[in-house]
Amino acid sequence: MARKIISQTPTNASVVHAELIRIKNRDTELGFRAQKALDYMEGIGPLEVKKAEQLLDKLLKLEVPRLRDLHFHKIIDLLPTNAKDVKTILQGYNVTVSQENCKKIADTVAEAV
Repeated sequence: MARKIISQTPTNASVVHAELIRIKNRDTELGFRAQKALDYMEGIGPLEVKKAEQLLDKLLKLEVPRLRDLHFHKIIDLLPTNAKDVKTILQGYNVTVSQENCKKIADTVAEAV
């Protein structure tokens, strides 16, 4: 029987890491893919969930045109600290962001980290 996707919501590595730890504590053992994902998450060292949520709130308050939650979660995962890095991250998507907005995003991330 095929599974039906009800909805999709973007998230960041911090939330995924916390959820995997919660599942591991509940079930005492993760499946193969989940354990691989947890090992990867621990290797990259994501932000704490509260810090990631605060950073998301700050980024959303910037009201950068054309950027959606998906883009902000990617920025939280990679934590760019200069405008060039922000521009590089967003090149993977079909959006253009002004240099001024890239600078605002980088400054917000730098002060939060």
